Formats: sequence, C-alpha cells, structure tokens
Amino acid sequence: MHAYRTHSCGELRASHVGETVRVSGWVHRKRDHGGVLFVDLRDHYGLTQIVAKADSEPLRILDGLRAESVVMIEGKVVARADEAINPRMETGAIELVADSVTVLSSAAELPLPVAGEQDYPEDIRLRYRFLDLRRETLHANIVKRTKIIRDMRRRMEDANFTEYSTPILTASSPEGARDFLVPSRIHAGKFYALPQAPQQYKQLLMVAGFDRYFQIAPCFRDEDPRADRLPGEFYQLDLEMSFVTQEDIWDTLEPVMSGVFETFAEGKAVTPAGQWPRIPYSEAMLKYGSDKPDLRNPILIQDVTEHFHGSGFGIFASLVESGSVIRAIPAPGAGAGSRKFFDEMNNWARSEGYSGLGYINIKDGVPGGPIAKNHGEEKTAALIAALGLGPNDGVFFAAGKESQAAKLAGLARARVGELLDLIDKDRFDLCWIVDFPFYEYDEDEKKLDFAHNPFSMPQGGLEALNTQDPLTLKAFQYDAVCNGFEIASGSIRNQSPEAMVKAFELIGLSQQDVEDRFGGLYRAFQYGAPPHGGAAFGVDRVVMLLCGAQNLREITLFPMNQRAEDLLMSAPSPAELKQLRELHIRVVEPQAKS
Repeated sequence: MHAYRTHSCGELRASHVGETVRVSGWVHRKRDHGGVLFVDLRDHYGLTQIVAKADSEPLRILDGLRAESVVMIEGKVVARADEAINPRMETGAIELVADSVTVLSSAAELPLPVAGEQDYPEDIRLRYRFLDLRRETLHANIVKRTKIIRDMRRRMEDANFTEYSTPILTASSPEGARDFLVPSRIHAGKFYALPQAPQQYKQLLMVAGFDRYFQIAPCFRDEDPRADRLPGEFYQLDLEMSFVTQEDIWDTLEPVMSGVFETFAEGKAVTPAGQWPRIPYSEAMLKYGSDKPDLRNPILIQDVTEHFHGSGFGIFASLVESGSVIRAIPAPGAGAGSRKFFDEMNNWARSEGYSGLGYINIKDGVPGGPIAKNHGEEKTAALIAALGLGPNDGVFFAAGKESQAAKLAGLARARVGELLDLIDKDRFDLCWIVDFPFYEYDEDEKKLDFAHNPFSMPQGGLEALNTQDPLTLKAFQYDAVCNGFEIASGSIRNQSPEAMVKAFELIGLSQQDVEDRFGGLYRAFQYGAPPHGGAAFGVDRVVMLLCGAQNLREITLFPMNQRAEDLLMSAPSPAELKQLRELHIRVVEPQAKS
C-alpha cells in the first residue's frame, strides 16, 4: 500500500465498496451526529466523507483537530444508505469508515475560513493566499485557467504556429504604459526594462523568416490596477504572421478563439468563427459609445443633433448651435413604469461627473418630461418616429462635445441595459473593432500623438502619410472584443523604413530619434522585411470571462493588491545598502507634500 494514499479524495465510487483504502487530505468540515463524527476530507481532486465511529481512536484524533489539518486515513469503503446518498458529490454514493488516522500536519487557528467561501477582506485573502487558494471556486478557476491555456496552445499549433520564447530583460519601448526598469550591475547607470509586450522581438522573428510565431508571454507594465487589469504582470497569447493582410489574421484567429470559448462556455452561446462582426471604430463610438461594445445589449445609440436645431428646448438648441452633438439612448419599456427610473438615471449621470441626462418618457403613447414639453409637439413626434420608439418606451439624451457625449451615451447604454435586464448573460458575443484612427491630438501637450500602436501601418502607407491630414488617417489596427471587454489588440505592422520614419516625424521625432529608440527594428527593416501583422489576446481577461469572475484576482494565483503590493511575499521591499552600491544607484525619498 502506498505510503500516503491508494486513491484520491475524488476517486472512490460504489465499485470500491468493500475495499480497504488509504486517503490523505485536509479536514474540510466536521459534523458530530450523536457521537459519530463525520468528516469531509478534501484534496485537489474532491471530497470523501469519513466516518469515525463512537468511542473509537479515529474519532478522538479527528475531534481534536482544527479544520485544514492534514491527515492520512485508512479504512473500509462502505455504501451509503439510499437516503444518505449525496448526488451533488462525485463520491456521494460511498463513505469511508476510518480504522486509523495519522496526523501529518496540524493547522493553527485559521485567519479566514476555507469551507463556505464567505466574503472576506481582500488584504486577508491576499496575505494568506495559500489558504484562499484552497477555496473551491478560486481553486477551480485556477485549474480552468490552466486548461484554457493548454487549449489555446493546442489550437495555435494546429493552425501551424510555433511557440518561441523572447527575452525578459530588454530595452524600454513605448507601449502606452510605464516600464519596470532593472538596474544593470555591470553597466553602471544603465537600465534594462521588463517587456510591456514582445512587440519588437516578434516583428524581428518575422524579419528572420520564422513566419508564424506565438507564445504565452508574460508582460510587465507599471500602471495603476483596475478590475480588468492587474498591476505588475499579466499574460497574453502573443502571435505574429508573415505575408498576411488583416483579413487573413482575422480568418485565422476566429476559429482558434471561438473554439476556446466554445470548449469552456458551459452551454453558453458563442459567436461562431467566420461570423464575428467587423465594426469600424467610428461606427462603434456612434452606436455603442465605446470601442469595446457589449453586443449582448440590444440598445443602439443614435445621433439626433439635427432634430434640435431651432428646438424649443433651449439648452439643447444652444448646445447644437455651439457645435455640440445630441445622442439618444432608447430605454425600451421604461415609460410604462414610474418617473423614478428617469430621475435615478439623471442622478446617476451627475454622480459620474456629468451635468445630467435629458429624457422623454412615453406612457400610453403620450410623451412626457421637460424635453417633450418644450421641444414642440410636431418635433417631438418626428423625433419619436425617427427613433422607432413604442407607446411605453423611454429615451435618454447625452449632450456635449462629440467625445464627451459619446462616452456618456455609452455609459448610459450599459446602465439602462443592466437596469432593464436587457442583457443576455448566456452568450459570449465576439467582434472585431477595425479602422482605428492612426493619430490623435493631445490637448494637454498640444501636439499630435499616436492613437494606438506606433508600429502599425497607416492605411495608404507612405503616400497617405505624405499627403493626408494626419487626423484623417486610419490604421490597419484592430481589437477583439467580447461582452464589453477588449480581449485582444493587433495590427498590420509598418515594415517600411521610410514610412516608419515619416510616421514618427509627424509626432515630432527625427530619423535619429527613431534609430536611437528602435535601432534593432529599424536596422532589420533595411535588410528585407516581409509584410507582417499579428495580435495579442489577454489570457487573463479571456479566463475571467470564461470563469464568470468579476475581477482578475479571482483567476490569478498570486496577485498584488490595488496598491501594487504582494502582501504574501512582502514586496516591494527596501534593498540592502550593499545591493544598491553594487547597482550604482541611490534611493531618493519623495518630498513630503506641503
């Protein structure tokens, strides 16, 4: 017999009845039933119910142990009585009558409970993450994450991609966030950077002739955390392809990602490969108020600016004359309820930092509210007809400069969809957002800047860079979106040295700047670079969606907290003076705020 176990705690079935077995695991729960002690013993694979008979040595030992102590139990498998069978447990048809118990490790008093999975303060959960990871849901999420990544790898290999590993210590690169810098001991005063993404290396692999690359890549960004982005490190399914158009990339990746979602969707509908909508960025911002729309929400935003020229509703009329826009957000069926819903939406908009939301509520075909009262009967009827509203619908209005109105309308669309329960939670709706702007104007710096990836190819190439207004240029840039989350970003790359220099010149950098900052890539492009493109899918976000989690910390083994601290390992921590001297650096304490 094995030293610790002949079977796992999730393995025993009715077919094992009568066998003497040995199992090991953690004491999950204990229940005293009139002198007979029932113990749920847990390991990675499941639970087995242990029975310790009255006045037995196993009962004495188990009764004296705290939950989460580790024990080895030997005994006989018996069938449960029909009324005691637990169909919710895979081992629910049997129980193990303990003949002997060996304590392998006693547990101290627990700082948080494992059984029951009660809500608990995040700092406690992260400080004692090894206990938190024993909880059923989190444990299952981590196992599911591993299976999802394995499935991604298999599908990429089946699509003729090969996995290559790229360096972790590299040079700083402009990927839209701060780098983590690593001081060099050998080269005094110089620093490596941890990669925000393997962007330049994977492009160099295409120049080197490897054609189809992928890896599950660790990426590092020194940025503020939020629910859908962890501080520090994250993982992405990174890929690159040679001699492809963006359509080739979409057609290649849709079967991979639809397949992954279908495998782990647990019965939820998934957008099939070949049917992902391809939505231009400008259309997404108009219809959904977001470049990561949740397509499960049936509400479509409409521009109604023209309806308010010369309107009797003076606020909107004045805004339109000054160049603002008006966006309408329908609220199907909301007019049948009370005015309270509309007032609460207005208050919500103010809490988000906006001046409010105008609205019309239609009850039994009669429009009400300040806008309907002042806009004019004919104009209100024309507006309602244009929006296709029914006799008991409502509609909200977001007004302001185009970007401001679009953002408020997008937030309102999401909130109305949730409050009216319009969102189908049993679907994974996937799409591509395409035709992103190549440049944007930075109001703070008063200069042109890249809107997204600086290594993307502008549509029209060098000629467009030389002849078009930069703010009208679109990029061969695309995002993949699922249920309101951006899960991937990618582009066709700018592999022309002349176009690369021109693209950076328009934001104020010289050819020398390009050579200094991106010397490896720029130099490689001088020696025959194939047209190439790729994407990176956020592994953490995909796993979060498939696990139904609301926060990335619920699908990550050892995450940091909201202050970018690892409470388990006490990182970051001060370096010793000897270490600082070896690295030729000195710590400069921040000045106290006055």
